[in-house]
Amino acid sequence: MTYQINVNLGERGYPVYMGEGLLGKLPEMLEHHGLGRRFVVITNRTVARLYGAGLVEALKTADRDVEMIAIPDGEAYKSLTVAGKLYESLSRRRVERNTPILALGGGVIGDLAGFVAATYQRGLPFVQVPTTLLAQVDSSIGGKVAVNTGRLKNMAGTFYQPVMVVSDTAALGSLPPKEIKNGLAEVIKCAVIEDTELFAFLEESTPVLLDKDPGALTYAVHRAAEVKARVVEKDERDQGLRHILNFGHTYGHAIECVSDFRIPHGTAVALGMAMAARLANRLELLNGADMERILRLITAAGLPVSIPVTRPAAVIAAMQHDKKVTEGRMKFILPTGIGSVVTRADIDPQIVAEVLSA
Repeated sequence: MTYQINVNLGERGYPVYMGEGLLGKLPEMLEHHGLGRRFVVITNRTVARLYGAGLVEALKTADRDVEMIAIPDGEAYKSLTVAGKLYESLSRRRVERNTPILALGGGVIGDLAGFVAATYQRGLPFVQVPTTLLAQVDSSIGGKVAVNTGRLKNMAGTFYQPVMVVSDTAALGSLPPKEIKNGLAEVIKCAVIEDTELFAFLEESTPVLLDKDPGALTYAVHRAAEVKARVVEKDERDQGLRHILNFGHTYGHAIECVSDFRIPHGTAVALGMAMAARLANRLELLNGADMERILRLITAAGLPVSIPVTRPAAVIAAMQHDKKVTEGRMKFILPTGIGSVVTRADIDPQIVAEVLSA
């Protein structure tokens, strides 16, 4: 089954397509959206081997001029240095301002290719073709594109909406189990902040999701993408409401940074959600039963709910670099129940330290 949702942002709005086998339909989808005859695919080496050659062949068969640039895998390559090399590569290829960039891969590729598309010649058309669960439910939707600077996550970036998002859920079948688990962290996030039905579905269906059942994965991608789209429509530029999409991320990004990105993003977000649930319970915002439901679901997804924090001061220092910090105050997205959260910027750092240490 194929789903379509629309991210309604006026002239910057776009469709998100989700379903099995969409990579094979991509040439006609690109034509339907009037995206010309020439394309540049930016991907990583693993995805290039799995899907890149087939996509290039399909586009060439459809009489398209297409070139592929494959970079090494990993968060370390989401950097200004690699962006600069991509600018040089596009220049050598004489890429013009109407040449679309297709970002084929996970969140690193989507963020990096989107950043390059947004800034090269002041903006090239951009299509997200996410191949990981995490990217399909989160990073491919919403127009946030960025690179890391040093040990700081997504510090150089902008808002740049794609022309469309094409999520082929059949690609999820090739993911290793750890990548399914990391993606489920973002699905759980969407359920906790705004979708009680999705949360109940996850409580019932996490085992089949971990087994990569195609129908269950497509449904989960669809429901989580709907949550993301609804929030983005109300707050495209991340001025208020959209902060709720950072549930689990204030602490999660800090954990990523302190670990030098050895802890994957989804794992870090899972830890962040567990920390936020415990903090909310400590502040009497979240009852014990709902806290336990959140922790149980994270655990059922094969993700951690605790980690030894040997340097709490370093973690808190990294949290203070979060982009949501205002006038020196950290903002926390805290659950008040299943399907609802609040934003708080008045929490005593000592309490945060105590929850971390615990």
